[in-house]
Amino acid sequence: MAAILPDSEQRTMNSIEPSLFRSVMGRFATGVTVVSYHREGRPAGMTANAFLSVSLDPPLVLVSVRRNSQFTTHVRHGSRYGVNLLAESQQDLSSHFGGRSVEGMPIPFMHSAGTPLIDGSLAHIVARVVDIHSAGDHLLYIGEIEHLSHGTDASPLIFYGGNYRQVHTHAKPAVQWQSTDGW
Repeated sequence: MAAILPDSEQRTMNSIEPSLFRSVMGRFATGVTVVSYHREGRPAGMTANAFLSVSLDPPLVLVSVRRNSQFTTHVRHGSRYGVNLLAESQQDLSSHFGGRSVEGMPIPFMHSAGTPLIDGSLAHIVARVVDIHSAGDHLLYIGEIEHLSHGTDASPLIFYGGNYRQVHTHAKPAVQWQSTDGW
C-alpha cells in the first residue's frame, strides 16, 4: 500500500503525469452514456462516462465534454441534449460514438421533446443547458432535466480500468433501506 504524503510534500497538479492520472481515475467504475444532440439538423452523439446528477431541486445533471468535441460546436446555452444510460448489450453503440465509428451502423434513434435518444437504453434524460463552466481541457454542461423515462431492465454497461465490464444485477430486496437523516 502506498504511503500518503503530508500536504507539504504532495505533488502539484503541474507535476502529475497524465498516464498516472488516467490510471488512478480508471479505478473508479462508471456507467456509460451516449450524450445525444442535433448536429446540423441530424441526430448525433458522443460516448461519455463523466456524467452525474447535480441537484434534485431544480433537477440538474452535468456532463463533462472535451473542448474540441463536435458537441461544443453545436450545443449552447439553452440547447437540449439527451443522456442515454447504456445497457450492457449496447457496447457497440458506446464504441461507435466513442470514436470507433462503424460506417452504415444502424442507430436506433427516437425523439422526445425534439431531442434524439437511443432506443433500448436503460433510461433516457432530456436536459436543457442552463450553465457551461470551463474546467481545464473540458467544458462542464449543466442541464435542467425536462424529460425522464425508464427504458429496459437489462444490466448496465460499466467501464473500469480502461475496459468494459459486467455487473451482475439482482432482484430488488423485499425491504428497501431508508436513511434516518432524510436522504
